[in-house]
Order: sequence, then C-alpha cells, then structure tokens
Amino acid sequence: MTCKSTFFSRCDQLSGELSGAFADLGTFLPLVLGLIALNHFSPQGIFLGFGLFALFTAFYYRRPIPVQPMKVIAALVIAQGLTPGMLQASGMMMGAILLLLAYSGAITWMAKQLSPAVSIGIQLAIGLQLIWMGGQMMSETWLIGISAFIALFASKFMPLRYLAMPLVLALGIIWQMNSGIAPSFDLTGHTSWQPSWPSLDEWTSAAGLLVLPQLALTLTNAVIAISAMAKDKFPADKVNGKENFTPKRLATSSGLANLLLAPFGATAMCHGAGGLAVQHHFGARTWIAPTIFGTACLLIAFSWGDGIATMLSLIPLAILGSMLAIAGTQLAWSKRLIDGKPFCIFVILSTATICLVVNTAAGLAVGVILEMGRRQWKTVSDLRH
Repeated sequence: MTCKSTFFSRCDQLSGELSGAFADLGTFLPLVLGLIALNHFSPQGIFLGFGLFALFTAFYYRRPIPVQPMKVIAALVIAQGLTPGMLQASGMMMGAILLLLAYSGAITWMAKQLSPAVSIGIQLAIGLQLIWMGGQMMSETWLIGISAFIALFASKFMPLRYLAMPLVLALGIIWQMNSGIAPSFDLTGHTSWQPSWPSLDEWTSAAGLLVLPQLALTLTNAVIAISAMAKDKFPADKVNGKENFTPKRLATSSGLANLLLAPFGATAMCHGAGGLAVQHHFGARTWIAPTIFGTACLLIAFSWGDGIATMLSLIPLAILGSMLAIAGTQLAWSKRLIDGKPFCIFVILSTATICLVVNTAAGLAVGVILEMGRRQWKTVSDLRH
C-alpha cells in the first residue's frame, strides 16, 4: 500500500469515527434538550454525566458502545413535569438494580433464555418505534426531514459517505438560521448547577412512576440486545481471553455510571442497540468515536452559556427526526426476516407485535414462552425417534 493510499484510508477512518460519534444525536438531543428547556434541569450536570460516561465507555470497551438517556424515564419526566430529585432517584435506583443483576448472575441467566429470534423481535419493535418517533419529529417540516433522511440513507452507497452526517447537520443549522421559523427549544438562561439529594417522597414516587416502566426496556435493549449486536459486529473482541460484550459487563458499566453520576445532576443513562447500529452505520469502529462524543459533552458542560445554548437550539427538529429514523431502520433490519426458518420468523414477528401493542416486558415473555414450547416439542420429538 502506497503512502498516498494509506493517508486516504486513515482520513476515511477518522471521518467515520467523527461522523459516527454524533450519529445518535436523534435519540440524544431531543430528550436532553427537552429536560433542559421544558423542565429547567441543569445542562451542566446532564452534559457532565454523558461526557464522563462516554469517556469511561471508550476506555472500558475500546469500541463505539453508545451512551443514551433512558428513554422511558426521560420522556415521563418531560411529559409529567417531574422534579430533578425524582430523575436523580430513578438513576441511582436503576444503577443499583443493574449492579445487583450483574453480580448475582441473574442477567446472565436472563440472556441465556433469549434466543436470537426473541432478541431480533425486540430490536424490530424498538426500531419501528424509533422510525415512528422520527417521523413525528419530521412532520412539521417534512420536506427538510425527508430530504435529510434520503441523504443519510443514500450516503452508505457513496464514496464520501462518512461526511454526510456533519454536512446534513451544518446545512440544517444554516436553513434554520435563514428560515424565519422559531427554534424548537429555548435553552438560554439555564445556567444554575446545584447538586442536591432526593427527598423520601421523591424516592418512593420515582420507584413506581419511572423505574418499573423503564426496567424491561433497559434489560432487553440496553443490556441483552446490544450484547448480541456488539458480538456480531466485533466477534473477535476479547478482554483477558473472555468476551468483551457480555450482558454482565454492559449492566455493570451502566449501573456504575448511574449510581455514581446521578447525584451530580446526570440523567438516567444506558447503552442502546439502536445507537450502536447507527454509529456503526456511519463509520464508528473504535474508542475514538465515544472519546470525541464524551469530550464534546464535557466542553459543553464546562463552557455552557447562551452562545452554546443558541447553537444547539438551531439544530432543526426535522434533522434530528431523520437521524432517529435512520437509527430505527438500522436497528429494525435483520437478514433473519428474509432467510430465517418459518418458526424463527413467527417468533420474531410475534415478539415484535406484542412489544408494540402491549409493552416490551409482555413481548419478551411471549417470545420466551414460544421458544420454550419449541424446545419442549423438539425434546419430545427426539425421544419418540
């Protein structure tokens, strides 16, 4: 390989890491900016939490394992106008539960009960939900959103594919500045950062209102599903001769981050299969991507002011929606939907349907029951022969 080709190969890799570092903003920014703009939470505490968690993730996994807000908790806090104390309490409780499941061996046992078909079914349901949410965010300026989605989707087949993400973001900001349309979020004026401790009432309310609804989604998407996806994308990764992406390790990293950072104003955080799918799609392959993202979050936290607030508010909601829809597309798609055996496809579709119609916990239960029935039938059939 010549020096020139090596140089261009290196530039292509770095552009992929840069693009992948911010590929999950469609999930990240709407929830984070909603907590700041609508609930008046401290931006410094929130961005500090994500920055430290992302840097720890880069060191711990050496791969682009994403960090995200816990979607159910963040959405309920925004929708119901809940207090910062309840958000803190939910993060610390989720952290303690994840660590307990990791070190008791329960999370490893749970992962073994999930066949690939059940995991793919859960990913399909979550992917479709992300596509729907992205479509809702694009609806007010649909032409901008659809154009961005097409550009991001088509970039996979283009030579400079990893430049599509920053280019779309830049063009979106330019359009917002010249459109005369008011930004979706007003982030100015939020500068206070006063770490506090939840009251007893906030602990008890958070347990029922936030932790229980979030738990099933976290265990499936942010621990078990991402474990399977990471092993598929980086099959050779080992740590001291052992697998890098076990459910125990993923539960441990999320558990520690929430338990240690929530007291300082961080929102409840986790990893996510959708984030890994979209970051990998846009070129993230190493520790560099989460390092870039984490460093950017820390810079925002330590230099927060009206200038940064205005810049973030200029990112059009339709652009974020297109990025969220891309993440959903990457997460929902699996070759098993085409070349899987009939019963495998049946389990995938049944699991996904129940997840969408009822909830993730019910979908998980249906998928596991179907797989248990299949195994039992196979055991009886083998005994007869």
